[in-house]
Order: sequence, then C-alpha cells, then structure tokens
Amino acid sequence: MNTALPDVPEVRVVGLPQLTSGFDLVERLDLDMHLKVHGPLEPMPGERLARLAQAVSLRGRGGAGFPFAKKLRAVAESAIRRGVRPVVVVNGSEDEPACRKDTVLLNRAPHLILDGALLAAEAIGARTLVVGVTRDSTEASMRTALAERGLSNRRGAPLRARVQRNPVRMVTGESSALIRSADGGPPLPPGRKVRASDSGVGGAPTLLSNAETFAQLAVAARIGAERYGRTGLHDEPGTVLLTLSGAVARPMVLEVPSGVPLRYVLQLAGAPPLPQGVLTGGYHGRWLDGVGALDAIVSRASLEACGGALGAGAILPIGPDTCPLGESLKVAQWLAAESAGQCGPCYLGLPAAARGLEDVLNGGGPTALEALREVTRAVKRRGACKHPDGSAAFIESTIAAFPDDLAAHVLGGGCGRPVRGVLPLHAQAPAGSSPSGKRLAVDWTLCRGHGLCADIVPELLRLGPDGFPTVAEAEVPRSAEANAARAVRRCPALALRLEEDPAALPPRPLLPPALPPGRSRARR
Repeated sequence: MNTALPDVPEVRVVGLPQLTSGFDLVERLDLDMHLKVHGPLEPMPGERLARLAQAVSLRGRGGAGFPFAKKLRAVAESAIRRGVRPVVVVNGSEDEPACRKDTVLLNRAPHLILDGALLAAEAIGARTLVVGVTRDSTEASMRTALAERGLSNRRGAPLRARVQRNPVRMVTGESSALIRSADGGPPLPPGRKVRASDSGVGGAPTLLSNAETFAQLAVAARIGAERYGRTGLHDEPGTVLLTLSGAVARPMVLEVPSGVPLRYVLQLAGAPPLPQGVLTGGYHGRWLDGVGALDAIVSRASLEACGGALGAGAILPIGPDTCPLGESLKVAQWLAAESAGQCGPCYLGLPAAARGLEDVLNGGGPTALEALREVTRAVKRRGACKHPDGSAAFIESTIAAFPDDLAAHVLGGGCGRPVRGVLPLHAQAPAGSSPSGKRLAVDWTLCRGHGLCADIVPELLRLGPDGFPTVAEAEVPRSAEANAARAVRRCPALALRLEEDPAALPPRPLLPPALPPGRSRARR
C-alpha cells in the first residue's frame, strides 16, 4: 500500500552543508539562530544581483530550470518600462507526493528563503511579497517567520508581505495557478499563456521562483560566486536538494554537491544494489533503467543525457520484486485524478491514458499499446497548463524504460510480480476536492456559447477560442457543487445539466460529439 511521506522526513548532507546549515543544532532556525548560523546579509543592486546569479549558474529548482538572472532582468525591465512596482512570489506549493525538499526548507530554514526573496525584492524595487504554501506546517512556519521579521500585510508598510494558502493539489503548484489565487481567484491555471515577468500578481511584473531557488540565492549572496563555485561541478556549481523515497530503507531529503554519483545517493538511502529502475525528477519526470541510473551523476545535464531529469529533485528507485508498470499505473491514475477539469486534454485525456495503460497491463495486446500511444500523443501540447504534458511524458517514459516487462504484459500473461505500492501517493484526497457524486454535462444541441457557465465555475469549465466550453462533462467536487448548480440555473439556453451517478454514464468521448448537419458552433 502506498505510504505518504511526512512533511519533514530525515535530512542528511554529503560534504559541507549550505542550505541545511544549522540543522544539526535545532529543528527550526528562528531569526536569532538563523543569524548566528548564516550571519547578516547586505542588500545588493539589481544588476549586481543578476550578475551573481549568472556567475553561479542559478536556475529555478522547481522543475523548469529557467535561468534566474534572465528572469530577474526581465521583471526589472518590464517594471521600468511600465512604471509600476514589481511583485516577488515564493512558490512553496510542493504538492507532489514524492517531493519534500522545499517543505523541509520552509519548515526548518524559513529565513534563508526570506533572505533571498527580500534581497530580490530590494534589488528590483518590489513592495509586495507573497509566499505560496499548501500545508499546515509550512503555513505556520512562514507566518511565524514573517512575524519574527516584523513583516505584515498592513496597508502603508514599506513592504507588504503575506502568506497565500492553497489546497494540496498538483496543479496549485503551477506558477499561473499561484498568481491567480494571490489575486483572489481559484488556485487553478487560467489557461492563458502570459509571462509572469510581464503580468503577474495584480497585473504587475512578478518575479516568481520556488523556495529552494531563493535559498540558493541567499547562500550565494553571502559567500560570493567564487566560494560558491568551489562546491560541485564547474558548470552547475553548488549543492542540490533531493528527496529520496520509493524502494528505500530510509526516505530522506539529502543535500549533496552537484556531481555526486547517483549510485552513492541511492546507497545512502538504502536502495536495492541494482534497482529495476529509478524515477528521476518526480511524477512529471523520467525513468532510468537500473544500469543507466548507476552511470548517472547528480546534475541536470548528466541526468538529461542519460534520459532522466533533475526536475523537482525527487529520486525514486524500485526494486526487482515489484511490477514497474503496475507501480506506474497507480501514479498515472493519481495524476489523472489531479486534473483541474479545465480542458479536454487533461480532464478527458489523462483518465483515458490511465485506462489505456491499465488495458496494456491486463493483456490488451499490441492494439491496446498502440491506442495508449495515440492518447498520450493527443494529450501533449494541448492543455491549459503543463500538467497534461508532464503526465503524458511520464507514461511514455514508463513504456520505454521497461521493454521486457512491457512485452510480458502485451504478449503474455504479465510479469508475474505484485504491485507493492512503493511509490508514495497522498493518503487522502485534497481538502475540499472530495467528489459530490454529480457531474456537469453540456448539451451540444442546445449550447449557444453564451459563456456564463465559465464565469460562474471557472474551476470546472473554460471556453475555447470559439466561445464554447472545451469539455463535454466535468466532475463536480463538493466545494464547487453550489456554484455548479447556480451555473445550471443561469444558463440561458438550458444547455447545462447537473447529473447524478456519474458511474452510470456511457463512456466519455475524447472530443465533444459532432454537431448535426447545418449546425455551427459560431457564436449566435
């Protein structure tokens, strides 16, 4: 059975600690202890801070790996051009079940994160700081840290700082979802491709990066680029925070210099000597086979060259005593359930992909395998956010990494090994997202594209370029049941229904049904 990781698992370090300095002294570094361990931090002009970030090759540690210096300059230039104050946002929304590195920093070293965020805010002239979190523990720690610094959201304060609490869901960690929630909207991606550096919180240029990135910036600012570069690889200097779970004896968060062999990291956590496979980068990451994993080193470039990904820093080995496809199926089903329900590729495509993988495991043969590949291809690059792309890539990596097991399931009676649930998943559904047993359904013969439904329940329905809803059906969580009923009442064409017993509905098509001859979806 899958076991959820604790908010703060065991923390270990290889070599000299940087981000985890002081962890051997106290459980949480309050402001006084933080200053004793790390010392004071002097402000730095914007261009000098950008040059520092460039000199240490600082990239975002949330998964995308975007160069921080480039992002910092883009926000500063946009703010100057528009004549507005920018905003700084710390993304601490670590909602993937296999990731805990940012949660550890938020709980145990909150002031190191704030150091980097406040340093950046001062450098670009920001007067608003938002820290996005999704857990009780991280919310309490960051609220305490802001109070320890005398920071608040009080009107008229030189810097207004606040904590934005969102529910634990995979999609709430997406940058546009955090920005949307900070503006008072639902914590879901809006589906519009707008760069935060141009228009983010309140429409202002926004510098958004994850918690570890700001902590790394604070370390580099204290010790300088030269000393920072003495640790790790020349082209990827410094340390890396990893979360190790899966088939390990000791789940942990580990700080290591870049360049450390991945096999050494696996040994520290008590992984099998020759793992069957290692999932790198988390549930939007890539599988490495056992031999490939033992040849890799901990760096973005090395893992990508081996076919893996550093991503959000999650490393999950599985042993030879479990079915890798079955383990991946459980993750694929969880990813499908994490859909925001805002677009067809995510809401319809990901469940179809999970069902397709299940068909392959159940002996569906080459036809089932080809159908699965078609679904994953159809999902990619068509979603309102990156969740469909990452989930489809995970499934594609799964069927590519385990060819022998795949052949056993496709051509025979399966691999014969059980599914042990070694890959961690959340033990409970996110708060407020429990199903209501109801489903919104669009009657395409009546819909005229008025768009009121998307205004009332944007977390369930969104409009396509033609002004019509992009999904035919949407499962309704309890938290949205009242708004869903209101959307049904407000529909001028009576084209929206709230139906009971979704299990009794016929199988859902991947695309809305074709309209009768002579009908058009043009707005009327």
